[in-house]
Amino acid sequence: MTEQQRERPEDYFKDWKERETLAEAMIPLVGKLSRENSVKTYIYGKSLVNGSVLEIMQDHRYVRQIEQNELSEFETYPVIEALASLDLGTAHIDVGRIAVGYEEEGRAQGLSVKKYVVQQVEDLIGSNAKPIDKPRDVVLYGFGRIGRLMARLLVEKADGGDTLRLRAFVVRKGKAPNDLFKRASLLRRDSVHGPFHGTIRVDEEHESFVANGNEIRAIYANAPDEIDYTEYGIDDAIIVDNTGMWRDVAGLSRHLQSHGAAKVILTAPGKGDMKNIVHGINNHEISADDCVISAASCTTNAIAPPLKAIDDEFGIITGHVETVHAYTNDQNLIDNYHKANRRGRSAPLNMVLTETGAAIAVGKVLPQLSGKLTGSAIRVPTANVSMAILNLDLARATSVEEINEYMRKIALHSPLRKQIDYSNSPEVVSSDFVGSRHACIYDSEATIVHGKQVVIYLWYDNEFGYSCQVFRILEQMAGIHYSVYPRED
Repeated sequence: MTEQQRERPEDYFKDWKERETLAEAMIPLVGKLSRENSVKTYIYGKSLVNGSVLEIMQDHRYVRQIEQNELSEFETYPVIEALASLDLGTAHIDVGRIAVGYEEEGRAQGLSVKKYVVQQVEDLIGSNAKPIDKPRDVVLYGFGRIGRLMARLLVEKADGGDTLRLRAFVVRKGKAPNDLFKRASLLRRDSVHGPFHGTIRVDEEHESFVANGNEIRAIYANAPDEIDYTEYGIDDAIIVDNTGMWRDVAGLSRHLQSHGAAKVILTAPGKGDMKNIVHGINNHEISADDCVISAASCTTNAIAPPLKAIDDEFGIITGHVETVHAYTNDQNLIDNYHKANRRGRSAPLNMVLTETGAAIAVGKVLPQLSGKLTGSAIRVPTANVSMAILNLDLARATSVEEINEYMRKIALHSPLRKQIDYSNSPEVVSSDFVGSRHACIYDSEATIVHGKQVVIYLWYDNEFGYSCQVFRILEQMAGIHYSVYPRED
């Protein structure tokens, strides 16, 4: 896909500095909206909150490359300035889309930016509606890879403390005498995802640490049903089980025997009749009565959204899913005994052919594809970011251009845009997608089409992207709902 040519500025450096100045001026306005009004601002789904000047400018560049629209800081700053001058209620507002709307509609109508913005958010002005009646307690059962990333997300999105509040994590007591300091250090520093954004200090007296003002208690226990959360001031909590030790409703219901626990989310594929939920696909199946659900697997979250999109437009007759997956803690660093075939061999030294249940699991969230897909997996010597290769037999013939353009529009303008990102670069590699908040990234440059036969390549951050999907389910389980603007979304 060719990038739309932009009119060449007379002085690139001067143009850059002017846009840099505007991006810098956005930061306090974005902070004010988030802090005082609980208004989260975005540029085509990319959050501006806590963004640096360069990150904000990169977000604008992304739109210019993918949307083929000359959106710049010159267009978005007046929108943010107008929003900051209004008395707004809690909401998520995509200033990029409003800015584009103004250029396409508002300007032609002779409206000022301020008047157009007021039109777009009119019912939000003076609103006292909250996303939830009172804060909801959250406990992380297990504090490994997903547990610590969930902690980062919960602290990052704590805002004024009136939505989700991370109150504690539960682990078995480590052998080291400075166990709490070690747990805090693992949250503070991560070899893959980098340093924690903020400050963490340990409070030994209360067996807790404080992350950006959020006190998080360390609860040491060997089983979920031996904890009384109310002793820690925790009540009606949602427990996020990151251990995978219990995978069925009966096992996970042990959490509900603990005083103060109300609901459970499993961050692994559930077994039996448990609901497996992929946010964006079948999260509408979550009911107020559900006490135990699964967030499925990282691979199921990565492949279900594009499979649904492709099936809706082209129809899927059959398909095979091959995942090239980063190695995980389940494997061995060096050759040693493992109950599963091949997984006992050294993970950093080998490609390990293994099984995946993701293809079958898709049938649980997309029943129309049940029995149509097969799957296998190769574990490779990388620490994070995986790839799913979809080899599909479609109901009708297509072309590279048609399917890429369709997926570009899905990634930018459909309800699946939080799940599917889009890349049009021929130079990207796995490490470029560390920290992606999408369930997957569609690699348009790798697409292969031969009539009805299509091969699609999807990148996914199997740690952080998946954690973001879990967080979306967590918000829904807590009953949190944000008004989204522009309303046509």
